[in-house]
Amino acid sequence: MSSEGEKEYCLGWAARDPSGLLSPYKFSRRTVRSDDVSIRITHCGVCYADVVWTRNEHGNSKYPLVPGHEIVGIVKEVGCSVQCFKVGDCVGVGTYVNSCRECEYCNDGLENYCEKGPVFTFDGIDVDGTVMKGVYSSYIVVHERYCFRIPESYPLALPAPLLCAGITVYAPMMHHKMNQPGKCLGIIGLGGLGHMAVKFGKAFGLKVTVLSTSFSKKEEALSLLGADHFVISSDPQQMKHLAHPFNHYMSLLKTGGVLALVGYPSEVKFNPASLNLGMKTVSGSKMGGTKDIQEMIDLCAAQKIYPKIELIPIDYANDALERLIERDMKYRLSLALRTP
Repeated sequence: MSSEGEKEYCLGWAARDPSGLLSPYKFSRRTVRSDDVSIRITHCGVCYADVVWTRNEHGNSKYPLVPGHEIVGIVKEVGCSVQCFKVGDCVGVGTYVNSCRECEYCNDGLENYCEKGPVFTFDGIDVDGTVMKGVYSSYIVVHERYCFRIPESYPLALPAPLLCAGITVYAPMMHHKMNQPGKCLGIIGLGGLGHMAVKFGKAFGLKVTVLSTSFSKKEEALSLLGADHFVISSDPQQMKHLAHPFNHYMSLLKTGGVLALVGYPSEVKFNPASLNLGMKTVSGSKMGGTKDIQEMIDLCAAQKIYPKIELIPIDYANDALERLIERDMKYRLSLALRTP
């Protein structure tokens, strides 16, 4: 713990303009409050949101911008009222670090749908009115409610992608009761999110089919990840091609089946008959609430469910983002932070 009046600076990597180029950046975090946890960051997952915000693709990025919202680290200080964590604990933090804690969604552990909007881990507005800096950085201060215990048995380099990619597929699976053995799960695409959906599906005893436009993914899907079936979605012999782009996916659903969207395509087109004739549903989902996140982490630790990652030193963060843009990667990239 810092002595009274001593100022501790955080060392990060920030974009200064829409070029998205990251360079070293020194800044201050807010003071640890009574219910806060200060975390020395050891690893940070690389997410496409880091590209979107550093390059101002939504037109509202606040520079200088430090990206990163898939966090693993070690507790280095706790506030006097913190009950759940102590110095030395391994913890994770995800895509948001605060919410109103008063609305019906926060009360149900669905803080990601907070009526006032969750405070995002980077580029959100913190409780002291400052702009949140992300976790391509040395440490972060977070209210204990939004921190998650990572069991000691879980390898420290691996869990970061669970805090965004993992929970993004886990939450809708739980919402739609896709944790019951024998049910059928179809996964469109085998990237960072898709490979976690396969792992969760097999852990739940589901019959898993991967749909991909790339034949090169077949061996990985079946042999490496354990999927039951693999389908080339662009092959008319394997899928019945219909007029609207999403109709062929809808046609694969059983009566009462659900197509859950966890990504952000520019548009989705399908014939209404593809819903009506089979009592089918199209559903959306984003991130996950605190209850689901901790539950997912505990499941992954108990069943040794590990994301497939490539570990990269923080000094090569710009290279990591370029590789993400070019899709020159398998599954998920994770940054290793320098130990102070």
